[in-house]
Amino acid sequence: MRTILSLYTKAFSNLQRNVWILAFAMFVNRSGAMVILFTSLYLTNELDFNLSDAGIAVSFFGLGSILGSFVGGWLTDRGNFFDIMVLSLFASGLVLPFLLMADTLVEVACVIFVYAFVADIFRPAMSKGIAHYSDAGNRTRSVGLIRLAINLGFTVGPAIGGVIAFNFGYIPLIIADAATSILAGVLLMVYLPRKPIEQVASAAPQLRSETKSAYKDYLYLFFIFLVALYALCFFQLFASIPQYLDKVWHYSEAHIGWFLGLNGALVVLIEMPMMVLLEKKQKIFHFIIAGSICIPIAFTVLFLGHGLIFWIIIYTLIMTFSEMLCMPFMMNFSLSRPAKERQGEYSALYSMAYGIAQIGAPLLGLGIADEFGFDKMFYVLIVLSLFTAFGFVFLNWRLGRWVKSSE
Repeated sequence: MRTILSLYTKAFSNLQRNVWILAFAMFVNRSGAMVILFTSLYLTNELDFNLSDAGIAVSFFGLGSILGSFVGGWLTDRGNFFDIMVLSLFASGLVLPFLLMADTLVEVACVIFVYAFVADIFRPAMSKGIAHYSDAGNRTRSVGLIRLAINLGFTVGPAIGGVIAFNFGYIPLIIADAATSILAGVLLMVYLPRKPIEQVASAAPQLRSETKSAYKDYLYLFFIFLVALYALCFFQLFASIPQYLDKVWHYSEAHIGWFLGLNGALVVLIEMPMMVLLEKKQKIFHFIIAGSICIPIAFTVLFLGHGLIFWIIIYTLIMTFSEMLCMPFMMNFSLSRPAKERQGEYSALYSMAYGIAQIGAPLLGLGIADEFGFDKMFYVLIVLSLFTAFGFVFLNWRLGRWVKSSE
């Protein structure tokens, strides 16, 4: 226990006050980010959508996320990141209640798209804010604090959201989500200093022809393909599994919220100490491979568990360890592979992989479940996740050959 506490103390000491304020605002915002986790249940239970239509509607969140991140990056390069963060939080809080007025597939999809678009404009601005409120010596740990706050919010949010939905219905759930977005914006306005950001002439060098473009780095493109497949399978935790627990085993929203909250709680408690212990390891693909192998194991456990709580918890544990082993090291590879002047291209492709998965996850999982049943859905997901794991094994082998041939 002392070792874990010392790791936390080492990881989060000497961080600037403004980073803590930003982290707290993110905790408040993500604690209320309950609607997306329960959207598919709201559409099927309240609006009587079938599973396929619910999957189509939820997939628009991924499309809005991709475009919102792109526009947010464009705005952040040309404006004040503080204004963009506050605007995004207020706008997402004002857009979300329109979901209560939407009752057709087109209307719901449009609201979800606009909500995701304005909400994810925030991300590039927040990244620039972290860079502004930190320095080279504590920037990585500042990012870690923000991630910890977001995951802590995702721990609290699903649990609270499930209780609200079960006891009071979905209307208070949507209103609470909107209110926390606005509250987070108010917190930034009150406690985070807004001072004009000096416009510094770009000293970035022109892209040199001898540095490889991300779009010509075929091993990296294959890596992005595998990341998208991994995320496609992992996001079933939020896309199709809640429907499976609801429709097949008749768990309430409150129970489903606790299961989803367990994922965030484990990340909060374990990930940072694990990263401090593993971050100096050289062969990071070993962790990615191990994490990707966890996915088919988790699906098999849940499928054969026949709805028993014990096996649902084991499934959640395995999926969470997969996330903690894969996602940090995937990002590590994405940031460390390119030359400095190409990092934007590489990072953009990495973000797009997750956006594509957010679109595809509900379409794949709920689409198969609606057309062929949940059993067939599990068969497809197990095969697809096994293919992904073997893909990472192959990529690791190819990268090893590439390193040897370039020496």
